[in-house]
Amino acid sequence: MLSEPARFDAELYTRAAGEAVQARDLPSASRRRALVLLPLGVFTGLAVVLGWGLGRNARVIPSVLIGKPVPKFSLAPVQGRALGLSSADLSSEVSLVNVFASWCVACREEHPVFMELMRTGTVPIHGINYKDRPQDAEEWLDSMGDPYTRTGADLNGRVSIDWGVYGVPETFVIDAQGRIAFKHVGAVTPEVYREKIGPLIEKLRK
Repeated sequence: MLSEPARFDAELYTRAAGEAVQARDLPSASRRRALVLLPLGVFTGLAVVLGWGLGRNARVIPSVLIGKPVPKFSLAPVQGRALGLSSADLSSEVSLVNVFASWCVACREEHPVFMELMRTGTVPIHGINYKDRPQDAEEWLDSMGDPYTRTGADLNGRVSIDWGVYGVPETFVIDAQGRIAFKHVGAVTPEVYREKIGPLIEKLRK
């Protein structure tokens, strides 16, 4: 049987040993701090990424083709049209190339702008019809109006890929040397034409 001092020492030792085990199992202060801050850091990082993405203008997407000649291509005409479109047709004058499709909602938004440009003879507009059924493309142009001087049928989308097209509609400004001077992603609204495309066309013609 242990004496009172010995029993006290034994209890003290046992308590100290238990606390040591608990201390070993608990995270250190720095580790606890890191565990607390980790979710905050992840949230902050996601907020920065989302903010950057939302702050970008999705209609201004850089293209490696800016300043370079248009890709070599040759497309047969859209059904019901006489003139197809090729790279050889895109020289000697400033023009627009519009990538469109009958199933594209935004293409309907911009179509009146192109019809007005065609009516006033402001700038030649050529069309690349992207992954459309021939009969749908023909019906769309017949019913909506055809603003295009030449219209090529890109049935499998290969030519549009060479142009770096992300989706329809996309519109390119082509200079008189057959080089791509500007790319616009999304509908060409009156504001877009007035503020960006129109002034560039005038500049390229000087």
